Amino acid sequence: MARYDNALNATGERMKTPLSVLVTGASGQLGCELRRILETGRAEIGPIPYGYEDVHVVYTDAAELDIADGDAVDAMVAQHDPDIIINCAAITDVDGCEADEERARRVNALGAYNLARAAADHDAVIVHVSTDYVFPGTEEGEREEGDEVGPLSAYGRTKQEGEELVMDAAPRHHVVRTAWLYGYGGKNFPETMLRLAADRDEISVVADQWGNPTSANDLAYEVLKIALSGSYGIWHCTNEGTCSWADLAEAVLAESDCRVVRCTTEEYRAANPNAAPRPAYSSLRNRHLEATFGNEMRPWQEALATYMANRAELRND
Repeated sequence: MARYDNALNATGERMKTPLSVLVTGASGQLGCELRRILETGRAEIGPIPYGYEDVHVVYTDAAELDIADGDAVDAMVAQHDPDIIINCAAITDVDGCEADEERARRVNALGAYNLARAAADHDAVIVHVSTDYVFPGTEEGEREEGDEVGPLSAYGRTKQEGEELVMDAAPRHHVVRTAWLYGYGGKNFPETMLRLAADRDEISVVADQWGNPTSANDLAYEVLKIALSGSYGIWHCTNEGTCSWADLAEAVLAESDCRVVRCTTEEYRAANPNAAPRPAYSSLRNRHLEATFGNEMRPWQEALATYMANRAELRND
């Protein structure tokens, strides 16, 4: 059982040690990095935050827990009585969500609600991971946490609904929006580019959609800090700097002979008519991080360089 000690978090709430944490979506990109840094004690940014000594973590995924099943969620949370629930579970296939919005809503909205309600019932903190795609992206510049949302796609709509349900159901909530995520486990954009480049001379990549490529390892580090913060609400957490998908592809393929051919969103959608709409400008500013314990997220180029140097050793395909 967790016990209280003399440690206080940033808002003066008494912390429990050792902590008990439940991670859903544990086999995804963020879930894999949470496991990695909790087991090794450090992230690429640095040592994991104080407070996770002797932490007890339960990792679960869709095969073990259907978060859209409220009774199953209640049973899991009652069994493990976590201090913190980190919800990494989501249907993130943007085009797939467009084809079956109700399936996406079942996990991205209803599942998030079930976890938040159970967290509230057990006085636990919930960290719910969301997305830049809740914004319409019609204006240039960075989006801040308080900016008006207006998703263009089914994926964005179901994630926005999940955000609202979490915030309504659980007083002790952290909604963490991130973007363009890649990590050492699971599918991601850099790995797709490398796979395609292996047998092609050129790849067409959209050059007029702008965002923040984000290392799942960096995000996992900040999620652990956010989870211990009493500054509840919405957080943006991405690597620093903005680029286009084509810029990112060129950075990934810098050592490859494959050429990146820049195209417009209009050209891409003409060739892929079933593709879901995506925001043109969805770059995020980490304002909440800046205002609390500081924004330690690395420039996207630095984080990507670390990933490219380590991927051969750390990828678990």
